[in-house]
Amino acid sequence: MSDLRNYVSKVKKSKELHTVTKPVSTKFEIAGITAKVDGSNAVLFENIRESNFRLVSNLVGTRKRFAIAVGGTEFNIHEKVVSAIKKAKKPKTVSLGKFMENKSKNLLSMPIVSHFEKESGPFITSSIVYAKNPETGKQNSSFHRLMPIDKSHFSIRMVEGRHLHRCFIDAKEHDEDLKIAITIGVHPAISIAGAYQADWGKDEIDIANSLLDGKLTLAKLAFSGLCVPSGSEIVLEGKILRDKTHPEWMVEMLQTYDHKRSQPVFQLENMYFRSNPIFHDVLAGYSEHRLLMGMPIESKLNGELKQSFSQVKQVSMSNGGCNWLHAVVQIKKKSNSDPKKIIKKTFASHRSLKQVIVVDEDVNPNSAESVEYAMATRFQADKDLVIVKNVRGSSLDPSSDQRKLQTAKMGIDATRSLFKRPEGFEMAKIPKIDKIKLAKYFK
Repeated sequence: MSDLRNYVSKVKKSKELHTVTKPVSTKFEIAGITAKVDGSNAVLFENIRESNFRLVSNLVGTRKRFAIAVGGTEFNIHEKVVSAIKKAKKPKTVSLGKFMENKSKNLLSMPIVSHFEKESGPFITSSIVYAKNPETGKQNSSFHRLMPIDKSHFSIRMVEGRHLHRCFIDAKEHDEDLKIAITIGVHPAISIAGAYQADWGKDEIDIANSLLDGKLTLAKLAFSGLCVPSGSEIVLEGKILRDKTHPEWMVEMLQTYDHKRSQPVFQLENMYFRSNPIFHDVLAGYSEHRLLMGMPIESKLNGELKQSFSQVKQVSMSNGGCNWLHAVVQIKKKSNSDPKKIIKKTFASHRSLKQVIVVDEDVNPNSAESVEYAMATRFQADKDLVIVKNVRGSSLDPSSDQRKLQTAKMGIDATRSLFKRPEGFEMAKIPKIDKIKLAKYFK
C-alpha cells in the first residue's frame, strides 16, 4: 500500500508513534505538543475539539522516519532518492480513489491548526498542489501553504518564478483562472517528491512512484481533470482566481516571521475525504518541515557533487543551518585546490546556500562539534576563506536583502594542508576503547 495509513502503521511498529486520545485544540495546543516532541516521535491525535478528523504530525521528523518513507535506511537515503529521480516512472490511473468516500463543500470542517501567536491565521501546511504545465501538458506537484478565508476560500502562498506561479501567470495572461487539485494526508514519499524542485516540465509524482516501487496509483478528478494519489486522505479541487488576493504572513523554515504579502485566492469546487480521515500538519521551522524541504536538496547535492568530484564522500545540510542555508562537504582531498572548486560547485547547485564548509574524511559532517574542531585545527582565515558578495540567496534569510534576494556567501576550507606533515593533524586514538564497558569497573 502507498498511502498515509500504511506509513503510520510502519511507524507504529517501529515504536516511533505517540497516540493522543485526550481532547486537544487546534488553537496552539497541537502545535505546542508537536514542538515538545520535536526530533523524537510522530504524533497521532485522535480527539480534536474543533473537528471530527484525526490529525498526524512530525511524520518524517527524524532521518530514521525519513528513511522508512523512502524504503531505505539512514545510510542509503540519498542513493534511494537520487535513484528515484533518475528512474522516475509515471503511475497507473485507477477509476475510483479512496478519497471519494465522502464529499463536502466546507473547508473549515478540517482541523486547520493555529501554530504561532503572530501568524495571520491558521494554516494548512502539508498541502501538495497539482497543476497542468501550460507548455508540456504534464502535471506539476509542489508544496504550498493555505490560509482559510471562509469555508470555500483560501489564500495560497506561491513563490514568484517557481513552477506553480508560472502556471498561474500563464493562465492569468490568458484571462483565465488556474484549475488545481490539492491533497492533504498522503504517503510521505509523495510529500518528499513534492518538495523536490524538478526541472520545468517534469512531474514530481513520477519520482514518488519510483520511491514507492511503482505501487502508486492515481485517480482523475472531474472538475479539474487532474490526477491525484488515489489513497489520499483529503482532496480539494477548484481554481486559483486570477483577479483576487488576500493579505497573509507566516513562520518559515528559520522559525522567523516572513513579511506581509498579498497572495492569490483559491476557490473550492469540491472537497473529498476518506472515512475517518487523517489530516497531516507540518509545524513550520521544526524538524519535519526542515527535513521535508532540506533532505531532497541534500540528496541532489550528494548526487551532483559526487558526479563532478570523485573526492566527495558525503554532503550534509546542517541542522544549525536549518537544513537549508549551510552545507558541510566531506572529501578525500587529492589537491590543495580541491576544496575551493567544490565550494564553488556546491553554491551553484543550491543557490539558497549561505555557507559551505569542506572537511576531511576523518571529520563527521553531521557533528557540529566535529566540524568546529576541523575549523579550529585546519583552517586559516587569510588563506582558506572564500567570500562571495552580492549574489542570489534565500528569500527566507532575514539578514539578507530579501527584496532583491541578494546576500553574501562564505566558503571555508577546513581540510588538512597537503604541504604540512599529516601526523600533525592525526586525531589520537586509544586502542580497544570501544570494548571497554564502564559497568564492569564501576558498581
